[in-house]
Amino acid sequence: MRSRKHAFHYHLMVLPGIVFLVLFSIVPIYYAAMAFQNFKPARGITGSEWIGLENFTYMFQLPDSRQIFFNTIYLAVLKILANLIVPLIFALLLNELRQRFLRKSIQTIVYLPHFLSWVLLATIFFDVFSLDGIVNQFLGLFGVDPVLFYASNTWFPAIIVSTDVWKEFGFNAIIYLAALTGINPVLYEAASIDGASRFRQLWHITLPGVMTTVVLLATLALGNVMNANFDQIFNMYNPLVYESSDIIDTYVYRVGLNDLQYSLATAVGLLKSVVSFILVVISYVLASRFANYRIF
Repeated sequence: MRSRKHAFHYHLMVLPGIVFLVLFSIVPIYYAAMAFQNFKPARGITGSEWIGLENFTYMFQLPDSRQIFFNTIYLAVLKILANLIVPLIFALLLNELRQRFLRKSIQTIVYLPHFLSWVLLATIFFDVFSLDGIVNQFLGLFGVDPVLFYASNTWFPAIIVSTDVWKEFGFNAIIYLAALTGINPVLYEAASIDGASRFRQLWHITLPGVMTTVVLLATLALGNVMNANFDQIFNMYNPLVYESSDIIDTYVYRVGLNDLQYSLATAVGLLKSVVSFILVVISYVLASRFANYRIF
């Protein structure tokens, strides 16, 4: 009876999360039927005309569809690679510091941006990369003409990726730092006795010790190939850079809420969800095979 009482408390703690999951993840599945209808709000789902796959056919006939899918995959892949490499390098460098207080202080400082919202950061970055911002002022010291970063389809993807890495690399490095603590210190002592330098120890002990974690994170990140971070791009982009930054999520937002094309927006979102589900399944299969990671 006592164990059941404790279990009830745990279930009560989980209840808000379950309600949130049902309302925002399970209930909307019913409304995915709009992707196969000529949806009319006045008629509702039950009264709207069924048109089969016409919305999907129309979606691929749009001139912007290929560019939108390319932007999504391109930005997502760049973010995945950068958020794997930069935190790893930072964690390795931070692990080499012998002053504990300095190491903890640096880790805390780079960890803080993770808690800042993109609404706030978008405003800050707009000032930093504006025509008279800090970046252009610095470039002006070398005789470089001011650059309209937020109006350039060449520069804007780089801004998107670099700012995302700046915000998240401190948080992502925690996983690597945890993996580094699992390496047996006896290996370093033995290597030091054999005359191995710090670089040799890093190359032959530290890197192999965290390689399983790197492989695991890389395979799990495969499920995010269709997610390029709606919050960041929505708060930072503008019509001048739609060509290089308009992704599936922002397109669905504009088409569905601004243009009121509910069926088309639902079709695009449903296609993205199906592809993301397939990628998630593939990523967990790969994680189970190469990193011995299993959920069930």
